[in-house]
Amino acid sequence: MKKALLLFLLLPAIAYSQHQSKLTRIDSVLTYLHQYHMFNGTVLIGEKGKVLYKKAFGIAHPQTQQPLTTASAFNLASVSKQFYTMMAMILKEQGKLAYDDTVQKYLPAFPYNNITIRQLMNQTSGLPEYFDIAQGDMNPLDTLTNASMLELLALKNPALVFEPGTQWQYCNTNYTTLASIIEKVSGLTSQQFFAKHIAAPLKLKNSFVYHLKLKSYPPARVFGLEYDGVNYKLNDLVRFDGIVGDGNVYASAEDLYLWDQALYTKKLVKKTTFNEALTAGKLNNGKHTEYGFGWFIREPGKIVSHTGGWVGFGTEITRYIDKNQTIIVLDNSSNFRAHALVKNIWEGKPIALPKTHLITNVKVIDGTGLPAVAGGVRILNNRIWHVGKLTPFAGEAVTDGNGNVLAPGFIDNHSHHDGGLEKNPSAVAVTSQGITTIVVGQDGGSDTMDSIEHALKKIPVSVNVASYTGQASLREKVMGKNLLRKATPVEIDSMKVLLAREMEKGSLGLSTGLEYEAAFYSSRDEVVALAKVAAEKNGRYISHIRSEDLNIEEAIDEIIQIGHEAKIPVQVTHIKIAMRSKWGNSEKILRQLEMARQQGVNITADIYPYTMWNSTPRVLFPKKDFENLASAEFATRELFDPAASVMVRYTPQPAWQGKTVSEIAAINKETSAQALLRIIRESAAPEQGATIVAKSMSETDISNFMKWPYTSICSDGTMRGHPRGHGSFTRVLGKYVREEKLMSLETAIQKMTSLAAENVGIKNRGLIVPGYFADLVLFNPETVIDNATIENPTALSTGIEYVWVNGKLVYQNQKAVENYPGVLLKR
Repeated sequence: MKKALLLFLLLPAIAYSQHQSKLTRIDSVLTYLHQYHMFNGTVLIGEKGKVLYKKAFGIAHPQTQQPLTTASAFNLASVSKQFYTMMAMILKEQGKLAYDDTVQKYLPAFPYNNITIRQLMNQTSGLPEYFDIAQGDMNPLDTLTNASMLELLALKNPALVFEPGTQWQYCNTNYTTLASIIEKVSGLTSQQFFAKHIAAPLKLKNSFVYHLKLKSYPPARVFGLEYDGVNYKLNDLVRFDGIVGDGNVYASAEDLYLWDQALYTKKLVKKTTFNEALTAGKLNNGKHTEYGFGWFIREPGKIVSHTGGWVGFGTEITRYIDKNQTIIVLDNSSNFRAHALVKNIWEGKPIALPKTHLITNVKVIDGTGLPAVAGGVRILNNRIWHVGKLTPFAGEAVTDGNGNVLAPGFIDNHSHHDGGLEKNPSAVAVTSQGITTIVVGQDGGSDTMDSIEHALKKIPVSVNVASYTGQASLREKVMGKNLLRKATPVEIDSMKVLLAREMEKGSLGLSTGLEYEAAFYSSRDEVVALAKVAAEKNGRYISHIRSEDLNIEEAIDEIIQIGHEAKIPVQVTHIKIAMRSKWGNSEKILRQLEMARQQGVNITADIYPYTMWNSTPRVLFPKKDFENLASAEFATRELFDPAASVMVRYTPQPAWQGKTVSEIAAINKETSAQALLRIIRESAAPEQGATIVAKSMSETDISNFMKWPYTSICSDGTMRGHPRGHGSFTRVLGKYVREEKLMSLETAIQKMTSLAAENVGIKNRGLIVPGYFADLVLFNPETVIDNATIENPTALSTGIEYVWVNGKLVYQNQKAVENYPGVLLKR
């Protein structure tokens, strides 16, 4: 007898010893998380009825500062569901209900006659989520209850998401309905049934059902919290919390372990009855789901678990039933990082601790257009966590901003820098301007989403990439090289299929380059048909319009009509007036755009801050009559200044690269118009090519377009060539904001960030707010300026101090930092 008693006493010590290194590491990690305000809660780990680890960290209420204990009762959120299925199992054993009974048998007002209790518990009913149904019916003084929810279902009779039993989909309405059945069948409220049939038999001291319709709560109740970077504040129950079934069971870690151990016994129901709760549900077609009755089946017969998340509460119970081991994590800090870390350490998997970084002593311009605010920003992993007057945690990484401006990373709405990423993955051409996201697939030319994703996986880069799908690329895939014509209806249908595929893979929408020959001959109907496909997928349309000079008014009207007919947001890319006799018409064009907006067309624009464009010289022939001297003379007179326009690429005569068209004319003793024809003729062969940086816009028009509230900033740049590829954004900040005072610094940043994100449909970037991705730029507003010129187009800007992409530093003090955190952004 003494030997047996000694062995019994030694068992917990032996078990602890076997797991000591894991438990020590878990304690260390929890201590670290609590120190950094990433965990406030309790953890219990047990094995075969013995507690191996039990500890509480933090407070139960921000005002009282009452310390947590392992007896403190947390709102279990969705972990509550397993208790409601237990109630149903008890009623089944009492002969008061059957799982395959219809819900209507017990709740006659329930509007669906083909849903069973089993389907509620297995989450295969097809019911819609009750939050969405109730939200529109409630005013701020309402508190939702099970009874009012049933009335709403009967009143609104919303369509099922799918036919019962045909699919699995997690839905809280299943369990609020189950709770209503339990109350109807038993004649008891949920809190009464729980207290009588679960808490009392198991001798649970700090477990109960509580909701906002009850007048009082037990003293063990824990409140949900949220840390704002300075203090904890309440993040607790809301007006939905008069309802039960999907949540609002409260329990302590100690009680949950008693509950866990009771499930191995017959204290509540027979083992055969409970075993069905741990058996994966089955669909009508015989396929099994991964969910039983209130339990996720991670490994049948081995591991079951459930998580819960509601307001400030994050909870989890994991049961290793083949080993009788249990992990219980209860958190009330609105921060759910401890769960996976504890579980992964226990299972011997690698972990990565969350890392914080504080950028302090900065003027935060958050991207909304509001005035700068002195303070700091804390990054947690790849996202912004706190914004305000922050002090460092002990041992936290800190960057002193020295009073400079911290802004969201700039978003380049129209970029061609992707062409150089393979050789220049650090993307210093853009990061040196403060750009953290480039939007490519412009002017009708694009790679497929799959190929972009593959390229970024093969060679990681320092910036984020998003892409449109180009119409010209679609035309070439369907029509081959014969693009100087309209597409047939069959060809358009084929392009629509290809575009739909790309949209499904995350393309932002459709881009066109209607001034270029690959798309110039396409009809408006073709573009509208494709734009409608993008619209169906909630995408957008961006266009290098059909004319930026001779027929600009008609081209603007065309994009407006495309937006109207396709019911899609449209954007005029690099908006400009590139015809001398039409300079000064920017106000007229802006009135045209404003009128379209008032008529319901969501039209926007982007612009680069130069009077020079960069393209093929062929665009200087609007009628595509490339051998017509009169057209060449018109171009030299109206469409560009040959004495100030430089051939930055000219493969037939490399020696002419860097020379103006007038200089080339002088070399050949001809007029500038004749030189232009020569350039077109000599570069026409497939193996040849020519690129011109041509001066043809007025500063007044650029200023007017840039000031329009719906114009964002772009570069239209590449890694070389036009200086805009290295200087567009810093040029705006230096020349147009600081020197010319065209707009406030806050407005300029808004155009480079949140407006740019909105105009192309990028989410969770472009603002400095908690939860957004940590794309950030720190710059000196007194010194920031572009330095790139035609002669030295790759000169880096001045004044950009630091750039972070997804929380990683990628640029510092005029140099790239070898981090490559850029990701492919999908619609």
